[in-house]
Amino acid sequence: MGSGQVTDWQGKHVTVAGLGVSGVPAAKVLHGLGAKVTVVNDGDDARAREQAAELEALGVTVRLGDGTASDSGSAAGLPDGTELIVTAPGWKPDKPLFTAADEAGVPVWGDVELAWRLRKPGAAPWLAVTGTNGKTTTVQMLASILRAAGLRTAAVGNIGVSLLDVVLGEEEYDVLAVELSSYQLHWAPSLRAHSAAVLNLAPDHLDWHGSMEAYAADKGRVYEGNRVACVYNADATGKPSTEDLVREADVEEGCRAVGFTLGTPGPSQLGVVEGLLVDRAFVENRQKNAQELAEVSDVRPPAPHNVANALAAAALARAYGVPASAVRDGLRAFTPDAHRIAHVADLDGVAYIDDSKATNTHAAQASLAAYESIVWIAGGLAKGATFDELVAGSAKRLRGAVLIGRDRALIREALARHAPEVPVVDLDRTDTGAMLQAVQEAKRLARPGDTVLLAPACASMDMFTNYNKRGDAFAQAVRELGA
Repeated sequence: MGSGQVTDWQGKHVTVAGLGVSGVPAAKVLHGLGAKVTVVNDGDDARAREQAAELEALGVTVRLGDGTASDSGSAAGLPDGTELIVTAPGWKPDKPLFTAADEAGVPVWGDVELAWRLRKPGAAPWLAVTGTNGKTTTVQMLASILRAAGLRTAAVGNIGVSLLDVVLGEEEYDVLAVELSSYQLHWAPSLRAHSAAVLNLAPDHLDWHGSMEAYAADKGRVYEGNRVACVYNADATGKPSTEDLVREADVEEGCRAVGFTLGTPGPSQLGVVEGLLVDRAFVENRQKNAQELAEVSDVRPPAPHNVANALAAAALARAYGVPASAVRDGLRAFTPDAHRIAHVADLDGVAYIDDSKATNTHAAQASLAAYESIVWIAGGLAKGATFDELVAGSAKRLRGAVLIGRDRALIREALARHAPEVPVVDLDRTDTGAMLQAVQEAKRLARPGDTVLLAPACASMDMFTNYNKRGDAFAQAVRELGA
């Protein structure tokens, strides 16, 4: 099972690690190709049993609550005869199953790697996007721009559309806009994109990757073998930067590094000049010339981090050869998903903004940077994060703060250290009704011209099923306030 395409799957022994959204389709596809498939899964709950029954009816072997998959450090080996493992992206690299595979010389692929290898001859090239924050929005913007250029495309990958379904489906595409997580990239050694972007890098999922260096290296894999452009964030500080990852990548001859910046672009960059998005990378004589692509007001919402997303999307689309007019038309046609700096209402001169998707400090920092005077609603599950840098950087914008959720004390302490003059309301409750009280307290603190911003900087699962439900609760509370 080297790096080439596998053409004959008949009778190959493949172990699929994990059921779930990627494991079930992978098992079905491999079984359909004639492989002898065994699925191992940690959990043994009702959902897993339901998925197992579905696969077993097809003739796939399923082992639920299997010791092979445990974190107990047991020496449980590979299922007998395993020649390849296809893993769900979330499985940590230190699992005993992978140790055993390594010792036996058995390759491990993720679902993205499997999709990449199963592409048909002449299949659509991939424009790939990764980064800590902004991936989904950027990929959707990119697909909108490609569609505006008359290209057949889809936004796929980590965005919730299975790459396996797309590469094996009947529909034909010219080019794909592909969102990839660090987990997926870790398990995709032979992926080679037409062009790719790393939007930003901030500490996230370090419990899975083990270190910031390992996390950055997995993100950087997206640049390996790029043909036309490696798109990086020219404004990014910190080490390693996205530009460092480009330097370290082994790319095809003639592939270019293309930066995006919220400032004036240099040659081989896209940037912003007097309210315009401009391209100095994909133009004739880039030393002297720039091509206007769109107005900043064509980006919705035109918050700084979202303009950066638009520039990255534009860079990938231009790398693929789309005209400038398609960038403008695509950005105008794009509507962002719910709970991403979504404007809920204006009440008594105060704007209420739902950015429940800001589930980590990096995303919350971008959100806070978009407004001048803020009553901030924050808190939830911190996932090991610290808040000093976030609070120190945003202190001058804060009119007040309302804290909710299990780990709110961490934010309260950071506020006491770096913004002692900011009034703080600490809500000692984690029931779902807490959101209405939070919004009422925020209204009390806000003055006309202020923004009440839900940018929690934390995950939602201590109080809500997910960030969508948290955002819905905020919007509902604002509506009740207005009524």
